[in-house]
Amino acid sequence: MKSDKHTLAAKRVTTRAIQSMKEQKQKIACLTAYDYITAKLLDQAGVDIVLVGDSLGMVFQGHETTLPVTLDEIIYHTRTVVRGINRALVIADMPFMTYQANAEEGFRNAGRIMKETGAGGVKVEGGEHVADMIRRTTRAGIPVMGHLGLMPQSIHQFGGYQPRGVESDEAKRIINDAKILEEAGVFSIVLEKVPASLAKRITRSVRVPTIGIGAGVQCDGQILVVSDMLGLYEEFHPRFVRKYARLAEEVRNAVHAYVQDVQHKKFPSDEESY
Repeated sequence: MKSDKHTLAAKRVTTRAIQSMKEQKQKIACLTAYDYITAKLLDQAGVDIVLVGDSLGMVFQGHETTLPVTLDEIIYHTRTVVRGINRALVIADMPFMTYQANAEEGFRNAGRIMKETGAGGVKVEGGEHVADMIRRTTRAGIPVMGHLGLMPQSIHQFGGYQPRGVESDEAKRIINDAKILEEAGVFSIVLEKVPASLAKRITRSVRVPTIGIGAGVQCDGQILVVSDMLGLYEEFHPRFVRKYARLAEEVRNAVHAYVQDVQHKKFPSDEESY
């Protein structure tokens, strides 16, 4: 018979479980994924939330920003990720211009993601200006994760990837937006590239969990792009990324060895042939 600990670990992570983790001061581990194999490995390793991020536009499709990612592409990738998950909560990013125009359009696009993918919720960037869309969506039973601070979909407005909330006026706006998102019904808020002191203040002032990325250790959880932390994506080197592996180098070495074996007739061997 399985132990209670094993049974508990195997339970599906829900938004209620994420809230409970904050209340119990248990840190929340999140990573991105865009395909079945990666999602399955992350799930087996104990990741709590798997985000199908629009970061796929950069690390999967090779674009310079996240803006070109479409709703159909997010739906496709989320479907493949969901198939690899047994435990983690899967959240899908809502791409640029799928929710900003008006609350009705955003609500319908969120519903389409939920209906066609099997995800456990959606993520949107922004504060007060998207609050109506979030209210409409959460009242319909669709979980929404917020995102404040550096918002990649607004990168042209920001003019770069510099930290947000450094100046006091902007810090106050971010705090206010966090409270507005909480009131609108989000189950968690990503805080990207804001000062650790600001993230700590927000984390203590809202009841919902905060998920940091370049926002210090005081957030309720942390998220990284999987391609960054595994050392696969080498074009982007933010200081908040800790590389837990250097797989790009390992992949190149493995493929080089394969090419050499093919060219020198060392592969396949007799044992590897029929």
